[in-house]
Amino acid sequence: MKLVELVEYLDRLLEPAKFRDYCPNGLQVEGRAEVRRIVAGVTASQALLDAAVAVQADAVLVHHGYFWRGEDGRITGIRKRRLVTLIENDISLLAYHLPLDAHPTLGNNAQWAAALGWQALGRFGEQDIGWVGTLPLPQTVAELATGLTQSLGRAPLVIGDVARPISRLAWCSGGAQGYFEQAIALGVDAYLSGEISEQTVHLARESGVAYFAAGHHATERFGAQALALHLAEHCGLDCRFVDVDNPV
Repeated sequence: MKLVELVEYLDRLLEPAKFRDYCPNGLQVEGRAEVRRIVAGVTASQALLDAAVAVQADAVLVHHGYFWRGEDGRITGIRKRRLVTLIENDISLLAYHLPLDAHPTLGNNAQWAAALGWQALGRFGEQDIGWVGTLPLPQTVAELATGLTQSLGRAPLVIGDVARPISRLAWCSGGAQGYFEQAIALGVDAYLSGEISEQTVHLARESGVAYFAAGHHATERFGAQALALHLAEHCGLDCRFVDVDNPV
C-alpha cells in the first residue's frame, strides 16, 4: 500500500480534522513511499522504534507521537535520536491522539468497554472523549477492581468503599482525571481513568463516587491494538502491535 493511500485511509477512518488536539495527527515523519509492514504501539518511544527497525517495518503507528504543544522544539538529545532512527531507516511515523481515544468502535474507550462488557449509553467531556454506561450486572467496587486486574494485567489504584455496589459508571482512558467532576454530575457510581491527581482522592472520598486509576499506558493499549488488527484485516498489511511495558 502506498504511504499516501494509508494516510488518506486513516484520516477518513479516524477523522482527525474534527478534533482540537495538543499535537499534529496523521503523518508526523515521512518515510518510504510503499508500506507493507507496520509496528503499532502506544508511544513512539525509542524502544518501539528499535522494535520496528528489528522487523524491518515501513511505518510506526502510535497513539502518542511527537511535537506536543508547548514542548521545546529543538531537535536535540532524545528527540534527535528518535528522529534519526526513523529517518536513517526510512520509517514513517503516524500518530493519532484524541481521534484514537474517541473513535466509536476502534478507540481506546470503545475497546476498553468491549473488553470488560460495559454497555455505553452516552458521551461527555471535552469533544465527547469520555463515556458513560452501565455494567451488564451490578458489581461491587472490589469485584470491578478484580475484573480490571484480570483484563489489564495490573491492579488499579482504587479510592472508595470496596463494598459499594456499582451499576452506572463513566470512563475515559489515559490522563483524564480532570473529567471526574463531570462524571460525578452524571450520577455515576464509579469513574475509571488511567491516571490520578492529588485532588482526585478528596473528590472521591467526599462525593462517595469510587475512582479507579487503572494506568495511562494500560488503558490506552486498546486503540492501537484494534487499529493494527483493522489494518491487517481491511488493508492486507502486516501490522503487529508491540507492547513496550510501562508501569504508569
